[in-house]
Amino acid sequence: MVREAEHAESTADFRHKIAVALKEANESDYWLDLLIESGYLPRALGDSLREDCGELLKILVAITKTTRNRRQ
Repeated sequence: MVREAEHAESTADFRHKIAVALKEANESDYWLDLLIESGYLPRALGDSLREDCGELLKILVAITKTTRNRRQ
């Protein structure tokens, strides 16, 4: 979705695509948590992936806030 947002047709389209990317990243974090807790994913690997996912979430939140503030 972030790649799609790079070629958005408008600012509103960009914001929408970033919002979807944020929701998808949040869902990925949820599934990683389930995989770790169920034992399907080794804890060390899962924790590393969740850390990476957390960084992506922070970036997407920052983009969302920045584009929201520019609109006002």
